[in-house]
Amino acid sequence: MLRWTVTFIVLAIIAAIFGFGGIAAGAASIAKILFFVFLIAFVISLITGRKKIG
Repeated sequence: MLRWTVTFIVLAIIAAIFGFGGIAAGAASIAKILFFVFLIAFVISLITGRKKIG
C-alpha cells in the first residue's frame, strides 16, 4: 500500500511539472488518502500484534 502512495506522489509531481493541475491535484489527494489508510493499518497492526508478557 505504501508503494501506491509513493506512485501517486510521483505522478502528482510529474503532472505538476507539466502543468496538468487537475491531474496533479487528483493524484496528490489519492496519495494523501492512501498514506492515512497505511498509517491507520500500521497502528492497528502494532496494537493487535503486541504479545502479552506474564
